[in-house]
Amino acid sequence: MAKRYKLVVYVPQTHGDALREAIGAAGAGVIGKYSYCTFTVKGTTRFKPERGTDPIEGDVGTVEEVTEDRIETVREGAKLKGVLAAIRKVHPYEEPASDVYPIELVE
Repeated sequence: MAKRYKLVVYVPQTHGDALREAIGAAGAGVIGKYSYCTFTVKGTTRFKPERGTDPIEGDVGTVEEVTEDRIETVREGAKLKGVLAAIRKVHPYEEPASDVYPIELVE
């Protein structure tokens, strides 16, 4: 059985649907005979763009708050790079915030 990972990515709500579509098309979210499986929680992200950044939200030097989706999904390790590339392609931020966790399937 291939190694599986849980992928978590944070994205402005305005781009949540596009990101879910992109990662599903890249093969993320396959659980059994289901595809495009994701879990989404809404929350508030806070950040301060520093000098040298080009934020799509807020101003350099000022703390900003944005309502974002936390999108969770799963993917086999051999194809994880394609999903990460899909995120970078559609994510509006210069530095998309994401986490990758190894998971162990218990049968």
